[in-house]
Amino acid sequence: MSLLAGGGLETTLRDQPLVALVVLFGAGLATSLTPCVYPMIPITAGILGGAGSVRRSRRRTILLTAVYVLGLALVYSCLGLLAGLSGTLFGTVSSSPWALFVMGNLLLVFGLALLDVFIMNAPARLMAWTGRMAGDSVAGVFALGATSGLVAAPCGAPAFAAVLTFVSTTGSALLGFLYLFVFSVGLTALLVAVGLFSGSLAALPKAGKWTLWIKRTGGVMLLLMAEYYFVRMGSVL
Repeated sequence: MSLLAGGGLETTLRDQPLVALVVLFGAGLATSLTPCVYPMIPITAGILGGAGSVRRSRRRTILLTAVYVLGLALVYSCLGLLAGLSGTLFGTVSSSPWALFVMGNLLLVFGLALLDVFIMNAPARLMAWTGRMAGDSVAGVFALGATSGLVAAPCGAPAFAAVLTFVSTTGSALLGFLYLFVFSVGLTALLVAVGLFSGSLAALPKAGKWTLWIKRTGGVMLLLMAEYYFVRMGSVL
């Protein structure tokens, strides 16, 4: 199963970009359903919609939501571009046992983080700075979106880093940028739905044990993918 999981995803990212876009959008959407991200959706929607102050117009809310998503997507996409370039610079991962060893250990660490073996948190000073950002200006909302991944670090960072690790195997800066952009869109899809449709927030189910199980499932999947790379490493030694 782990061989199929790791090898299938790597092959899809490299050889089937259209399928990969769907997979990565789904991965982003699944990440948004984890217990670190999902409860933040109503809070973020409230900030963008002007909760607690004079309520903003619908057009203004949609604009700020789009700017927030763009801020997050551009930061993630630029990291994806760098990951694609790193794949080009360091050669084909499948031909190097050391590259396979590094990939396997990275996925192992990210999987254990999603299983709460240890916690990945952003620096407290950076979190405080993010919390002080204004939500009433385009520039402030863009900056808030660009740093919002830090708020969800315990769940979002391992999932994002795992996607980034796989994207590096493509060896393509263009695909790296595009893949992480689509992942970001999936990650913010529910927030966009709330911004576009006024009744969608009330329709969202409450966070609970089901969000925790999504997180744990993601952790197990990353452990299986790590095993795949360790097996691959053994085969090329």
